[in-house]
Amino acid sequence: MNVPGEVEDLLRELAPQVLGTLARRWGDFDAAEDAVQEALIAAATHWPADGIPERPSGWLLQTASRRMVDQWRSDVARRDREARVATEPHAAGVAQEDDTLTVLFLCCHPALTPTSAVALTLRAVGGLTTAEIARAFLVPEATMAQRISRAKQRIVASGEPFAMPAPEEHPARLRSVLQVLYLMFNEGYAGSAGSDLTRVDLSDEAIRLTRLVHAAGHGGRDDAEVAGLLALMLLTDARRPARTDAAGVPVTLADQNRALWDHTRIAEGLTLLDDAIGSGAVGEYQLQAAIAAVHDRATSADATDWPQILALYGLLERLTGSPVVTLNRAVAAAMVDGPAAGLDILARLDDSLPRLDQLRAHLHELAGDRDLALAHYRRAAGRATNLAEGRYLDAQIARLTGGG
Repeated sequence: MNVPGEVEDLLRELAPQVLGTLARRWGDFDAAEDAVQEALIAAATHWPADGIPERPSGWLLQTASRRMVDQWRSDVARRDREARVATEPHAAGVAQEDDTLTVLFLCCHPALTPTSAVALTLRAVGGLTTAEIARAFLVPEATMAQRISRAKQRIVASGEPFAMPAPEEHPARLRSVLQVLYLMFNEGYAGSAGSDLTRVDLSDEAIRLTRLVHAAGHGGRDDAEVAGLLALMLLTDARRPARTDAAGVPVTLADQNRALWDHTRIAEGLTLLDDAIGSGAVGEYQLQAAIAAVHDRATSADATDWPQILALYGLLERLTGSPVVTLNRAVAAAMVDGPAAGLDILARLDDSLPRLDQLRAHLHELAGDRDLALAHYRRAAGRATNLAEGRYLDAQIARLTGGG
């Protein structure tokens, strides 16, 4: 790597200071040393092209801290999995059901409405806050708090023992279980709040639990939808290594380095999807996985089959009626028929919908309307609850105003 002398000298000067600060914060010199080394490599890669940041020591410390957090989360998740494996009996070919899976099915009780069951399970299994769950359901936090409280009371009143429900009861609860796992993965892959774009521990746990549900099997279309959900998670999570730059700022799908994608996960996801779609009626998770597969099969952003994606979103919208699906269909429509087509679809949606302003800004920019794009980027930045997303939006504003 050819690093300019100015950058090399500055990194050599700052490294001991950043290492000392990080080691004092975490109390682990060896881990801090590894994280700082990664941050130095990232700086040597980006600074020559992007310029030395205004606070280079802060940039290094933030990047190294993020590496420490990611490693800590990974280690905790790994130790938890190893502890479960060490204490659970195993039978050849049989997926073992741990307490988390039991809680998952128990919370999805038939006495609860699907919405209440999903909300309660996200709180009990996913560890999401009431505010995070409320954002996922597009309702006020106080409303969601009441739903969760009432759901707990109904579970207690039912007197059901802490155990997996009988096999014949699984299908009645499976839809809620899959929705919980889907929302859990989404919150892990694109956190609604916090300083980082992703919560690796949460998305990894959603994938692990979905694997358990898939291995258990329920027969017929249910199995196909479980496989579709698992395929969707794998095909989406495969892009995680390329989703942020060295400073943790989100990178759009079009700009991602596809060589960084996890192609082993992509291959597994495609196999699951092919088997699921060939087994009968196609459900919403299979359709979403099919959309993810079109993106993952494309060798570049320009090679993406947008007409196929638009058609799949049309099917998914008719099946679900979800405004979030409509939001994504608008993007596909813009790529096929031009930004005006996408903006026309977005005009029919509620202004409170997450990401709406960000997408409007993007499409107005594609249409050449810089002022409207800037106004919507500013509005999106004012509403951002995730710091990484906020940094991305600030960068777009700076770019359009000539400040970066």
